[in-house]
Amino acid sequence: MTSPAALLPTTLARTVEAWLAEDIPSFDYGGYVVGDDEKSATLYCKSPGVLAGVPFFDEVFRQTGCTVSWSAKEGEEIAAGKVAVAEVRGPARRILMGERVALNILARCSGVASRARRLRNLADAHGFAGVVAGTRKTTPGFRVVEKYGMVVGGADTHRMDLSTMVMLKDNHIWAHGSITNAVAQARAVAGFSIKIEVECQSEAEAVEAIGAGADIVMLDNFSPGALKTTALSLKAKALTAQKQVLVEASGGITEDTAAEYMGPGVDIISFGTMTQGVPHVDFSLKIAH
Repeated sequence: MTSPAALLPTTLARTVEAWLAEDIPSFDYGGYVVGDDEKSATLYCKSPGVLAGVPFFDEVFRQTGCTVSWSAKEGEEIAAGKVAVAEVRGPARRILMGERVALNILARCSGVASRARRLRNLADAHGFAGVVAGTRKTTPGFRVVEKYGMVVGGADTHRMDLSTMVMLKDNHIWAHGSITNAVAQARAVAGFSIKIEVECQSEAEAVEAIGAGADIVMLDNFSPGALKTTALSLKAKALTAQKQVLVEASGGITEDTAAEYMGPGVDIISFGTMTQGVPHVDFSLKIAH
């Protein structure tokens, strides 16, 4: 099976280089203190979670002139306790040069992957065969890490950016006066290859969106009961009209409430909470004395 690392862009090295430059804009005073003696450091996972972010961690230490050997695999669930998952070797100052940047990436990416895995497992346990997705509520400059964590955790990344799918929300609709006009304007420039999704506040809006040619309708901030009823109704109407449409549930859905939204007619459940308010997995890097 191909590793998720194969998805990462060729800009990865430049991105990591920028993160290191941000952390050491001038002198590395602490590095001067510890010197260049060859050392080994053990990476410990100190809280339970899914290990994610290995390619970023490796690239940080490649750029600082160190090597990394892993005893755990990307996507592996690490149990509670202080578990050794990798070893970093290199000059002491160069290990410490990359330490905090690498740990921050790993902690955040693993936190996102852990929540994604729990949500996917929850869906499977409730027999929900639809898509469990994140959203574009990501950290500027750090999106590739957070979206990568979703993939490792088993969730869908949803749209990566404004260029990969058209999502028409209330502000877009307002600008063109109606859902029908907004969809037509979007299709005129997006062509046949880019999907169009419309955020809807009612069944009537969703019906209009389907009639206008939307590929996906997002039922936003519906109660669980209303969502399930509306989703089934929309599927029936789309079938009658010989149209294909995906129904997405979104808006305020959390890990605690997710199961209430899982039902027939719902194709996608998206979670802003897959990246927002996610507890990080705790890692530390300890140099052997």
